[in-house]
Amino acid sequence: MLNRKTFARSAYHRMCWGVWMMMGLCTAQINVQAQAPPKWELRGAWIATVGNIDWPSKPGLPADQQKAEYIRILDTLQRLGINAVFVQIRPAADAFYPSDQEPWSYWLSGEQGKPPYPLYDPLQFMIAEAHRRGMEFHAWLNPYRAVFNIHSSRVAANHITRRAPQWFLTYGDKMYFNPGLPEVWNYLTAIIADVVRRYDVDGIHFDDYFYPYRIPGKEFPDQLIYARYGRGMSLDDWRRHNVDTIIEMIHDTIQAIKPWVKFGVSPFGVWRNQSRDPEGSLTYAGQTDYDDLYADVLKWLRKGWIDYVVPQLYWEFGFHAADYGVLLDWWAHHTYGRALYIGMALYRVGGKGAWRDPDELPHQLYASRSYPQVQGQVYFSATVFNRNPLGFNDSLCNHFYRYPALVPPMPWKDSLAPASPQLLMITPADRGVTLWWENTDTTKALSGYVIYRFSADDAKPDFHDPRHIVAIVPIVSSTQATHLLHHFTDTTAKSDINYAYAVTALDRLHNESVPSASLTVWPRSKFEYRLLENMYPLKSISIFEYHAPVLDHLPADMEIDTSYLFSPDREIPFSRRLWWRISRPWQKLKHLFR
Repeated sequence: MLNRKTFARSAYHRMCWGVWMMMGLCTAQINVQAQAPPKWELRGAWIATVGNIDWPSKPGLPADQQKAEYIRILDTLQRLGINAVFVQIRPAADAFYPSDQEPWSYWLSGEQGKPPYPLYDPLQFMIAEAHRRGMEFHAWLNPYRAVFNIHSSRVAANHITRRAPQWFLTYGDKMYFNPGLPEVWNYLTAIIADVVRRYDVDGIHFDDYFYPYRIPGKEFPDQLIYARYGRGMSLDDWRRHNVDTIIEMIHDTIQAIKPWVKFGVSPFGVWRNQSRDPEGSLTYAGQTDYDDLYADVLKWLRKGWIDYVVPQLYWEFGFHAADYGVLLDWWAHHTYGRALYIGMALYRVGGKGAWRDPDELPHQLYASRSYPQVQGQVYFSATVFNRNPLGFNDSLCNHFYRYPALVPPMPWKDSLAPASPQLLMITPADRGVTLWWENTDTTKALSGYVIYRFSADDAKPDFHDPRHIVAIVPIVSSTQATHLLHHFTDTTAKSDINYAYAVTALDRLHNESVPSASLTVWPRSKFEYRLLENMYPLKSISIFEYHAPVLDHLPADMEIDTSYLFSPDREIPFSRRLWWRISRPWQKLKHLFR
């Protein structure tokens, strides 16, 4: 029997146990919510030019207006955390770049064959602007579509349908290259080779238009060519062979010209229904890649002919014919070691049924991140972000893409990391601090640097946690890439906090170097009185070969005698050394300023 005292003690212990259990559950929940976001993730957007879906807003705009619109699109995407764009540069055997093979696009200039005015190279401009913002640029081409609408499209005199009309077939209201002709294979491969040679693209990208989607009651009219080239194959196998051939040829061409350029495809979301093939997905799609578009995407992945696949999973959870969750799981288990990004139906948000739910697309994004095989998302299409559908932009900015991410590397193309940069010093700026580092890599073309910031008291800094990334600093020109000395100003650094910084280097395929040795910054207020005395030598940067701007926080009229700086006998007394830590003696810095 319990007396009053024993009962009270028992009740107290039960209460404490309950409190501890609740605290444990809360802590577990907090830990789940505080789980680090992915450091490696492609975050892409399609920019469609056909029909002026995304850019330019209408045909025939002046060049300056076209440029301004494109810059606004990229600025919006950058604010959202997007790190790759897939821009349609060849919508219908026409070009958004100067070409000897195909005419200027109607959707650019308002008349096919007419250049933009004033004349400029849109593709070169678009690539440069994307790279300036640290975004990959994938050139999106439609391989087979030649005339968008045979009733309303006016083709230029030099359009390929006029120069080689025997290569084309009409199906519905469009004209297509005949995929069964070897002449077509060679022509399309030459188009890709021209783009890869002349432009600094990061990838070549095809969408889902191979053989056209079936029109009920109409057969694609390629029987005569099949009779000539079929070689005993069934019609379906022959058609798949034709598409396989062009995919392999383009892969080999890109590899021969610039091995670092990626080749990827964004197919229709259903490869094949399980009712037709045990390897297919548990779906009930009316048309599929394999059986109707003759695109055997799994074969391309197995053979290594494509580097990434972006299936267009434009359906919701619970959709009977093609459930998003079913297809996500299926594609995650059919990557064959290649990169998988998920095509997201941003354009459907706010529409009918499940798409009225603001949680539908965030739920899909959460689900895609639950699979380690999924390395990112691509949204169709870019200008939909302008209306912030159901607040999805806010979800990206404040949660999903709050922290920066690096594009995942592709080890099958290159797995060698560049040499680590050497962080030399950290100097105060008007706002925050400026990091100075040396490029030590002489063997690889670098694409940028990653700036990490930790608490100075952090004994084991976690370089896998993107919450420590202050910035990803792109290299936007080959001249800049060869500079020995680079700098970046962290304007978010607070003057009363102790920080430790480190820098890594990235190559073209986003292989990341080992971090540099870290430098520690102590509160500025305690050491500000030493600043100008010790910063004088850096004023001399502008008179040497390195053309980076002089530190703007030093007085412009400051007269400095630098003749003593590189004296062999020069030594800095301990009492006059810099308040930041330098990774090697001052004497060894002199080659950077010559």
